Amino acid sequence: MAVQRDYEIMILLTEEFNDSELKTWVFNYAKNLRKFNVSDISVISRGKHNLAYSIVNKTKGNYIQLNFSSMPKYINNFANTLKLDSHVLRFLIFNKETN
Repeated sequence: MAVQRDYEIMILLTEEFNDSELKTWVFNYAKNLRKFNVSDISVISRGKHNLAYSIVNKTKGNYIQLNFSSMPKYINNFANTLKLDSHVLRFLIFNKETN
């Protein structure tokens, strides 16, 4: 049986979201993660910030941090889901396990 590991995803979303829309997007994404037996999901909104350079003609973005536990085989599925979302400008997945 595969062991669950701790991960962190930092997501840069477009700035069009207001607070309630941002919460709805994050809630729906967290609900989508549960389909892959993800546990211990925590969400931290890092706020809206100016970007160092424009990405797809956007100069501001919302930063969201998701922490969760999952089996490693599902991480590519998470990445593909984020790649297909038009609101996601960039994302980075960290494995929080230390050796």
